[in-house]
Amino acid sequence: MNFKVKTHNAIADTGLTRLQEGNFSVSDAQNDPDAIILRSYKLPVDELNNSLKAVARAGAGYNNVPVAECSEKGIVVFNTPGANANAVKEIVLAGLLMSSRGIYAGANFVKEIDGIDSDDLKAHIEAGKKEFKGRELKGATLGVIGMGAIGAQVASMGVFLDMNVIGYDPAITVEAAWKLPNNVKRTDNLKTIFANSDYITLHVPAIEATKNLIDKPLLSSCKPGLKLINFARDEIVDSAAVIEALGTNQLGAYVTDFADLNLIKRAKKDGDVIILPHIGASTRQAEENCSVMAANQLKDFLENGNIKNSVNFPELVEERQSEFRITVANKNVAGMIGQITTILAENNLNIIDMVNKSRDEIAYNVIDIETQPSEKVIEELKSLENIINVRAI
Repeated sequence: MNFKVKTHNAIADTGLTRLQEGNFSVSDAQNDPDAIILRSYKLPVDELNNSLKAVARAGAGYNNVPVAECSEKGIVVFNTPGANANAVKEIVLAGLLMSSRGIYAGANFVKEIDGIDSDDLKAHIEAGKKEFKGRELKGATLGVIGMGAIGAQVASMGVFLDMNVIGYDPAITVEAAWKLPNNVKRTDNLKTIFANSDYITLHVPAIEATKNLIDKPLLSSCKPGLKLINFARDEIVDSAAVIEALGTNQLGAYVTDFADLNLIKRAKKDGDVIILPHIGASTRQAEENCSVMAANQLKDFLENGNIKNSVNFPELVEERQSEFRITVANKNVAGMIGQITTILAENNLNIIDMVNKSRDEIAYNVIDIETQPSEKVIEELKSLENIINVRAI
């Protein structure tokens, strides 16, 4: 079986070569693809054709993919959590330093020096540097909101820098919790972390629950002079509230990777906003890591039906017990397993192994059988009520 994979954006070749080695045709001009791999491209609903089985986002965020519509059509959406974590961790460190040490303003001060001869230059710089006096990170309190792959690395970095670290993530996984240093304190209260932190860095996805998570009431409760760092997503911060908090000196600085016209105006006028052009994960290593991870996940899903790091389907990775495998996605309602196995039994198909997992409104089944299923069997399964899709692999 040959799978067609369509690419959007420049996907690193290190990942694409993994697909090109097997039963895959990869290009940016595929019609009716089996899968799509993308980075920042905003995927429109009309690209969710009937042949599409999976979308892989080469990155952690997935707000550029219509996840709800994909779920309705049984299209698995993957992301690559952790693949760009080191790149983001490093730029968060840069953000912390830029917000506290006058680096950005100091560099601009020197760059704009004009009309001074070399004899007076040193004295001029020495006289001006007092405007850029900052504070050290050591001993300060760092609040980390979101303790996934990136947040956990940022928290560990804070501990290494001798900062007091507080973490907030009501949905933290056991795996992520094990990766945290013992001296990272945890809180389940956002107001607590804002009231006690000198610096806060954000690492949560842009979903409905996090839209404008950082708003006026929360900022009004923050420790005066707080430095806020956002290399996550622009939607999670109410920029109007940030500008207001900066105006009252409740907020000391805002460093972000997401441009906004009002923020740009504030940055030019007051200098307490630093905006970067969405380069948090823009390193060669991060792009390659994301590409490889996305390609591997797509390959295993298309060839074996295995799902790892999906944002809308349950995780299910099962070693093949047979040459013949059927995968079934269905609505998560009672009685479906019985109906599926009945059809297989009526067609004299012996089940060697079967695994079922569910997530929210979707259930997913991987069934290894002794002999090859006929097209008639696949059509019978598809005809069941509450079936989303069926694949014979």
